[in-house]
Amino acid sequence: MSAPYTIYFAGELFSLKHLVGNALLADAISRLSKNTYRCILPQDLEQRETTATAIRNQDLYYCMSCDLGIFHFDGPELDSGTAAEFLYAKMLDIPAVILRSDFRQSGDAKSVPWNLMLAGYPRTELVLLDSVLLYKQSTARELGSSEAALAATEELAQLTIAALDAVRAAPPILQPSQREAVYEWARTFPGSGFDSKVSRDELIKVLKAKVEKGLL
Repeated sequence: MSAPYTIYFAGELFSLKHLVGNALLADAISRLSKNTYRCILPQDLEQRETTATAIRNQDLYYCMSCDLGIFHFDGPELDSGTAAEFLYAKMLDIPAVILRSDFRQSGDAKSVPWNLMLAGYPRTELVLLDSVLLYKQSTARELGSSEAALAATEELAQLTIAALDAVRAAPPILQPSQREAVYEWARTFPGSGFDSKVSRDELIKVLKAKVEKGLL
């Protein structure tokens, strides 16, 4: 069996509800995709005793090196870290899936319920649903609260897997002649020691892996 595609799993991780929801969805994606996809959760990477810059550099590295990205665009105001990571991934032509299970409408774009500056990027699939409706449908099947939550999570995972399959099949935008220069710039412009964390040799290794998987 081939190695799973790695997914950078970006989103809020500031409360127990976030942490539990992230973990359950990541597990469901791996299990229901028969291990085609393996999510990398920043909440499992972070060390609380380190510096903010070190955390940022670590998250950017995994955002760069993972095969695809999942970005949670929930809330009336999107999490700023997730928005930054999404744009970083798009600069690197990383296939992305945006998830929104928040039924509230916000932003100024007609096509999506968030700020127009985060809309319209290529190699990006959207999964938009009403989490309350999904949960209510599960409880209507006479499931208890926790069982309904798990059932709703599995339904979201199935939709996400379909979106990952679709976006993985989308052809790259980045041309072969551009790859090394773009990734080198992405290694350089963050500053604050990021280029030391991601060596030149590591950068070439990341690029080679993406090319071999047909992602670039």
